[in-house]
Amino acid sequence: MVTSDPPAAAAPTASTAPGGAPRSSWVALAVLILGVSMALLDTTIVNVALPTIRTSLDASEGTLSWIISGYALAYGLALIPSGRVGDRVGHKWVFVVGLAGFTLASLWCGLASGSMELIVARVVQGLCGGIFFPAVTALIQLMFSGRTRGKAFAVMGAAIGFSTALGPIVGGLLIEAFGEDEGWRSIFFVNLPFGVIAVAAAIVLLPRIVVGGVARGVDGFGLLLVSVSLVAILVPLIEGEDAGWPWWTWASLVGGLLLLVAFAFWERRVVARDGSPLVPPRLFAHAAFTGGVILALVYFAAFTSIFFTISIFWQSGLGHSALASGLVSVPFAVGSIVGASQSERLTHRLGRRVLVIGTGMVAVGLVSVWLVLWLVPTGDLNHWHLAAPLLVGGVGSGLFIAPNAQFIVATVDREEAGAASGVIGTMQRVGSAAGIAVVGSVLFGSLAFPPGRPTPEVVADAFAHAATMAMGTSAALSVVAFALVFALPRQVQPTR
Repeated sequence: MVTSDPPAAAAPTASTAPGGAPRSSWVALAVLILGVSMALLDTTIVNVALPTIRTSLDASEGTLSWIISGYALAYGLALIPSGRVGDRVGHKWVFVVGLAGFTLASLWCGLASGSMELIVARVVQGLCGGIFFPAVTALIQLMFSGRTRGKAFAVMGAAIGFSTALGPIVGGLLIEAFGEDEGWRSIFFVNLPFGVIAVAAAIVLLPRIVVGGVARGVDGFGLLLVSVSLVAILVPLIEGEDAGWPWWTWASLVGGLLLLVAFAFWERRVVARDGSPLVPPRLFAHAAFTGGVILALVYFAAFTSIFFTISIFWQSGLGHSALASGLVSVPFAVGSIVGASQSERLTHRLGRRVLVIGTGMVAVGLVSVWLVLWLVPTGDLNHWHLAAPLLVGGVGSGLFIAPNAQFIVATVDREEAGAASGVIGTMQRVGSAAGIAVVGSVLFGSLAFPPGRPTPEVVADAFAHAATMAMGTSAALSVVAFALVFALPRQVQPTR
């Protein structure tokens, strides 16, 4: 049973928009899109600020990785439990609380006085983003039906693509306008007015929809186990190279893997006691689902890490401005918008082949970027050398990201779709965190300068070598993702 407050339950009348849903639903969608855009803008806007954060706070290489990885990991771990809580208390208030926390955490990030404080603030920001994001998709599912639901999700996809494209430019402009120290802080402060508006609008305009049924608790101990295990794995990946890989890094890796095994056994025990596991073990009885989950992890590790590499190389290595660094990534973002706009139509016509084409284009794009970094002399390199490969990769990414979850969910039984969606979202964020950790370790581990005070040319060559190695890692991951696509079903059944 579903209960709701007006206007969500209102029948279509004269106030019904041309799309077939009440106008109030489309207004509520605009509020949800504003929240999503803030979270996505904040992801890409931070990449161009990393070199200035490094200079301003005298931050280590590990700190730069944690600023991205900590956000992504906390975001991913919050998705499943927050979705469960939303089912029990209503997704409206989960969205409001999460977005309010995200806005306050943005203020904290901008005011951070040191590296550790900024990392903690970013983790809190990611946690709050993971709290409110499931409410967005859940409310769209509940407010819309049939073809209008597809249109609503298409609007959200376009907004995500636009926010991703806008982030590097906005970040570069803010840093150019306010300078290195105040500029990186302003990229967090820019969330404040939009966050206040979105929270106020959400309280007034979002419908209160509560899904009836048996309330089931969140697997708190399971969440603790998986969180500790992933942190234990990520810490040595991020800090190991800078610390010289002492014994504790290897002990932490082994301990994290053992905790993952313990988590799997614990989830089976929860099921045996008729509890509600965080990750239902029955999902992994489907070999195709297991392959799809690995695909999600590997793909997001591949493509999110390239902007980390490019931003640091372009600014710290080649001496370009933050704005110039932001412009380099624009072809990928524009390509993502184009690909996402065509993905739904092509999915109906081509089935799984759209994912094969998408991951193939991403692999071709990233391998081409790697070849450009390898073959073009550092002194001659400019953003035009990377524009075409990044555009190809961006179109492929847009074709893949929008429909990939549908194909992975299609590998399990219909009644397991909700749990499968939560697992996929979590693995995407964990993949982003792991990708930054691994690629960051390769980037900074390959960075070496000869004795003495290096000239700008020597610095550029050293960063070019390190960026080539890091981009080669991302390209290799994209090729693995391409191979994993064939584990998915050829078609998906339309949802009601």
